[in-house]
Amino acid sequence: MPRYLTIDDVDVAGQIVLVRSDLNVPIENGEITDDFRIRAALPTLETLVERGAAVNVCSHLGRPEGMDPALSLEPVARLMDTLTQYDVRFESPGDITVLENTRFLDGETSNDSGTARRLADNFDLFVQDAFGSVHRAHASTVGVAEVIRSVAGPLLDAELAALGRFLEDPERPFTVVLGGAKVSDKLGLLESLLPKVDRMLIGGGMCFTFLRALGYGVGDSIVQEDMVEKVAKLRGGRDGRKIILPVDIAVGEEFSEDTTRTVVGASEIPPGTIGLDIGPSTCAGFRELIESSGSVFWNGPMGVFEWETFRRGTDLVARALAACQGYTAVGGGDSAAALRLLGLEDTVSHLSTGGGASLELLEGRVLPGVAVLERWVE
Repeated sequence: MPRYLTIDDVDVAGQIVLVRSDLNVPIENGEITDDFRIRAALPTLETLVERGAAVNVCSHLGRPEGMDPALSLEPVARLMDTLTQYDVRFESPGDITVLENTRFLDGETSNDSGTARRLADNFDLFVQDAFGSVHRAHASTVGVAEVIRSVAGPLLDAELAALGRFLEDPERPFTVVLGGAKVSDKLGLLESLLPKVDRMLIGGGMCFTFLRALGYGVGDSIVQEDMVEKVAKLRGGRDGRKIILPVDIAVGEEFSEDTTRTVVGASEIPPGTIGLDIGPSTCAGFRELIESSGSVFWNGPMGVFEWETFRRGTDLVARALAACQGYTAVGGGDSAAALRLLGLEDTVSHLSTGGGASLELLEGRVLPGVAVLERWVE
């Protein structure tokens, strides 16, 4: 793991501090619909204020190309002000000052050195606390840390320590549960972790690419045809026996919340139907394996969890993690959203704020926003 300093290693009193947080939250009609990342970011900002720092926080929001008022961080600042005892202002001095969306800056995503220098101007210290963004080499994640003294924030430090447990010496049996729509999003993780795990449970839309690789018909279910050969090789490799696929699937006749749920064998998905969740026999098998694990990492829902009719597989996995006596971590994104929807966010050992970053960390890839902090270790 990289070596870096943290805020406990520096005296921040009287310092003008720039914090990179991950405040990339969903906004609909100007209202924030999920404040998980904001609540996760606040303790670091509050600690810095308590220690006498002048705190400024920056983040991206969405993927705008230039200015977009709909993706301003002003609503984030307003909500933050209601969640803390400190005075939070948008682009004006307060106990905590929220700066505008970093994606509005020319040169942000290309890590332009001039953009980084302008962003760092007038600050004494940079605190990298945006775990969900450290896998991107942007001006606000890497460039600033190349210019001014930089340390890791408590949230970033905790994320690296929590997920690092899976890379060092995970408690056995070590189980990975993967779902979501696309195999391509998880291929690196599959290839990296398969030799290290005891079992890998596959659900969600990605399971249909695996089922297709077995020669099964999958109806109109989502399949990445360009991934079929790759997953066939994974299954045929030395560790392929560790991959556990669904034995039954809940299908519907159309991709609709109102479609009728029907359970069929995984090798018997009828033409004209779409797989939308794992079935009850699969749920029972997955539950037994998860609950008996020494450590579990989960990323990706088992079905269309947003629809109650097809939430059962995701619900089952979440409750199995809650019942597991081992070390459990959930890798952000839709899995974290599902836990919060089910009211189970406090039942796992670690709930990550970063989806893509957690996957890249467990793949063993270098996280640029973390690696750059090493230059400030004396």
